[in-house]
Amino acid sequence: MSNFNDQFIFSIIIISLGYLLKRCNIIKESDGEAISRIVFNLTLPCLIIISFHNIKIDFSLIFMMISGFVYGVFLAFLGFLAFKKERRKVKGMMMMIVPGFNIGLFAYPLVEGIWGQEGIKYFGMFDMGNAFIVFGLTYLIGSFYSSDQNTFEYKQVFVKMSRSIPLLTYLFTCAISIIGLQLPTVVLDVAGGISKANMPLSLVLLGIFLNFSIDKSYFKKIIKYLTLRYVVGLSIGLFVFFFLPFDNMFRYTILLALILPMSFSALVYAVQFNYDKKLIGTVSNLTILISFVLLWGIGNLFL
Repeated sequence: MSNFNDQFIFSIIIISLGYLLKRCNIIKESDGEAISRIVFNLTLPCLIIISFHNIKIDFSLIFMMISGFVYGVFLAFLGFLAFKKERRKVKGMMMMIVPGFNIGLFAYPLVEGIWGQEGIKYFGMFDMGNAFIVFGLTYLIGSFYSSDQNTFEYKQVFVKMSRSIPLLTYLFTCAISIIGLQLPTVVLDVAGGISKANMPLSLVLLGIFLNFSIDKSYFKKIIKYLTLRYVVGLSIGLFVFFFLPFDNMFRYTILLALILPMSFSALVYAVQFNYDKKLIGTVSNLTILISFVLLWGIGNLFL
């Protein structure tokens, strides 16, 4: 428990530092885009390599990946039901941000500090399933409802997936582990050194993007979204934790993963499909704050 609380205090300090640097105009929010590219395309893939290069795939890990995908599809269906009466573009925007989780930036720094590589393996397998939702399903939803034409851009989905370095790294490292190959020591040494920067950079980035302003006109949509996301996530997570016969790490992963913040990629899609960037940005910030509080509270109750 001491390690858990120490990690949260450590995380809060670094996130606050990032926010303070932005407020003092030492770092601009636009600088966060460059940092995010470094995290997603360099430090996070290196962390994945270190955590997955010798992984032994068992049923629980495979089921964790399937869970990440199936739960994302389930959330998308609930999003359709919840926002089906909204006008087309609003419905598409809200449906797009319901499924998908911010695991790489938000969860990994905390998980790495609390459980180390064992935790990264479980959350990483959940994130692999989540990646197909984030780069596939949510992109399709955003594209489909962004115009009056009922068309899907299937080609663009495959292009998005083929350019996702974290997803490709997951698949590559799992594949070589399954067939029994070993990465060269120099690759592991370099990846290990770079991966150490993932935690502080990710937390600083969260602070840079943190914003506390809320437009009152968004209130009803935001409340419906947050209720759907967190009530469903908490209910299923607690059910799995208390009633299903999985090992502890599996149950902890499901309990915490289902209450993680909105996927960061939704902000990118908002720009691409001309959705309301301010609304999506507000929701993103709220989910970061709520998830942080919930994770701390659940951690102190159950870990």
